[in-house]
Amino acid sequence: MSVKIINSYDDLNQYVGQEIGVSDYITISQDQINLFADATLDHQWIHIDSERAKAESPFKSTIAHGYLNISVLPYLWEQIVQVNNSKLTVNYGIENLRFNQPVLVNSEVRVRAKLKALTNLRGIAKAEIQVSMEIKDNKKTALDGTIIFLYHFN
Repeated sequence: MSVKIINSYDDLNQYVGQEIGVSDYITISQDQINLFADATLDHQWIHIDSERAKAESPFKSTIAHGYLNISVLPYLWEQIVQVNNSKLTVNYGIENLRFNQPVLVNSEVRVRAKLKALTNLRGIAKAEIQVSMEIKDNKKTALDGTIIFLYHFN
């Protein structure tokens, strides 16, 4: 995988309508799920109780929080592009997000990204990135949606 280098609005603009790339896989561990549960106060048993999940869950395993999967999107995006010369980057929103299936503990996930649109908002680049979170060895994605970042290029 080669990281795309973005130094300006024009550099980013050349990718509009194109798949930019695919991140590496990362493993979603039980420790990560537990820490996310602590941070968000979401201690539902389906996420943190391995024994109960094995016995009672239709998945026979704990699963990652949907919002944990969303939370790793910026990290995975940064494996696809390196944006330079931005004095500030802001998470601006998420549109049309769908959770398609759960991510079981110890699953490996990665993101496939396409630059859907780029808008110049008085010198601020609004990048709309279509993302699909893929689960290794699984045909169905974990989630699909459009994440939006604002880049304040120098």
